[in-house]
Amino acid sequence: MTLLICCTVTVVFAVGGAAGAMMFLARSGKLSSVVVSSTGSVAAKGAGVATHTEALEPLLINLSDEGGHAYLRLGVVLAEVDDSAAKPKSEAKPVAGANAAVRDTIFDVLGRQTSTALLAPEGKESLKKTLMAAITLRNPELHVQTIYFTDFLVQQ
Repeated sequence: MTLLICCTVTVVFAVGGAAGAMMFLARSGKLSSVVVSSTGSVAAKGAGVATHTEALEPLLINLSDEGGHAYLRLGVVLAEVDDSAAKPKSEAKPVAGANAAVRDTIFDVLGRQTSTALLAPEGKESLKKTLMAAITLRNPELHVQTIYFTDFLVQQ
């Protein structure tokens, strides 16, 4: 019986602590109101524009360093604007083959990079800008707004 009481008290304190933390973060402005639809699209409340993310399989790319022994292991997540409200339902579906097209674009851009450039202090941000420009140019139908790196390992 005492074990049941201890477990109940622990659960009550845990739920109360989580609720208190959520209230604190919401009031301080560090937690925004977010709506998640059943399709996985995420939108900030009142924003009127839904976004979704696309996580690509980790990439392993040979870099263009002298000697050819440097490589990059990269995890990429793309945040796209879903402007399906402005499009007819038949056009609002994900673009077939988009993942392959984006991976090809990323391989093309990264195959020209050197480990020294990527490891420079501004290397990652510069790479994000270069990738964004290349993806927008080669795949404009995707409406990519942000690129996140979830894994970034350079081997020289």
